[in-house]
Amino acid sequence: MSAPGSFTDDTYVRRPGRFASVRREQWDSWHWQHQNRLRRPADFDGVFDLSDDERRGFAQGAERFHVAITPHYAALMDGDDPHCPIRRQALPAGAELREYPFELADPLGEERYMPVPGLTHRYPDRALLYVTHHCPVYCRHCTRKRKVSNPETAASKTQLEAGIRYIADTPAIRDVIVSGGDPLTLSDERLDHILGSLRQIPHLDVIRVGTRNPVTLPQRITDGLADVLRRHGPIYVNTHFNHPAELCRQSIRALQRLVDARCVVGNQMVLLRGINDDASTVMTLNRGLLRHGCRPYYILQCDMARGITHFRTPLSTGLAIMDHLRGRIGGIGVPDFVVDLPGGGGKIELLPDYIVDRRRQGPTEIIRFRNFRGEEFDFVDVDRSN
Repeated sequence: MSAPGSFTDDTYVRRPGRFASVRREQWDSWHWQHQNRLRRPADFDGVFDLSDDERRGFAQGAERFHVAITPHYAALMDGDDPHCPIRRQALPAGAELREYPFELADPLGEERYMPVPGLTHRYPDRALLYVTHHCPVYCRHCTRKRKVSNPETAASKTQLEAGIRYIADTPAIRDVIVSGGDPLTLSDERLDHILGSLRQIPHLDVIRVGTRNPVTLPQRITDGLADVLRRHGPIYVNTHFNHPAELCRQSIRALQRLVDARCVVGNQMVLLRGINDDASTVMTLNRGLLRHGCRPYYILQCDMARGITHFRTPLSTGLAIMDHLRGRIGGIGVPDFVVDLPGGGGKIELLPDYIVDRRRQGPTEIIRFRNFRGEEFDFVDVDRSN
């Protein structure tokens, strides 16, 4: 396999030799993609050679957190480079086995704020509805490793109905995030029922769906699914592109279908060491997303979850990226850089420090700012008591 390009790659054309006999209509079927996921080392025969570290990750860590990779996502990987940013997000590594005392099984305190099973109510006006434990690809940096991929955490029909009933009985909730796992692994019929039930709740202003399917299984964004989303719209879809190489022909088509279905599409990028922790990569990704109707929404600092510390960057890295973006791309392309505080403390936005100096001058305060070029400007702040 050759190295992936950017924005124009067709993964069917790039498909590994293992799938050489697969027809286009099979490759474009999300059911086929799901049924043929790569889960064991032997599945990579005819795809590419696993590195020693990847084999060690399979041998020692895959049972802690399962491996599943769609053929589509595998086709985006550089088979000659074990440091490929796509490979590192999906294949296990020895570093996952290192344990640190500050790591948490539930870093965001989701279980602590769960009034009924599968429903997290952490903010006064927002709730997260957990609808499935399942994802097409199990990302190695997942913050819900404690439950995602574990069938014991599957959301039963009874649990889902209890969660929806809690939302209906709690008028303070104005915004619901349908999450998992990946909600789009559910059938169109199941999604139609969930979204329809939520849409009938009069005090709900916003329904969000969190999904990585446009990245890992874009074939799932079918005309039928688009019809479901359109019927209950507007649906706010937050997806999860981390690198420009994930923006291929299939994912672009998925984004276009979501936009055509009246969805408001945003991206939540997780800042990952060695994958997207430089400003040029983020700039390229954000420009590509905007071109196809997806607004960069968040850069998320990698959480304190177990087994993912090797992905984490210093906070200064994210602040430097934000400093570079500001002024070099329109404000619509500058996401919020946030830390989701451990234990359920909520999201805190971090910004570079643009204030150079402050001094009083009579009834006013003179604040000196620097801009993205490093130039300095005085701004007169009035005293509100005058």
